[in-house]
Amino acid sequence: MVALLEKELSRTAVKDMLPMQPGDVTETFADVGDLMRDVGFKPQTSIEDGIRDFVAWYRGHYKV
Repeated sequence: MVALLEKELSRTAVKDMLPMQPGDVTETFADVGDLMRDVGFKPQTSIEDGIRDFVAWYRGHYKV
């Protein structure tokens, strides 16, 4: 996600890499199976498109 933001913002993030902290997880997975079954929702936006749209919204909303 950081790499996608860097690409959209044309900037390199300043990263302070720390060891794993209490409560950190190595992997997460969204399971929308129940949602798809119950209400017919199926995600269609890629992470790349979502980040691009978010950056555009943020810039417009905060006028930056």
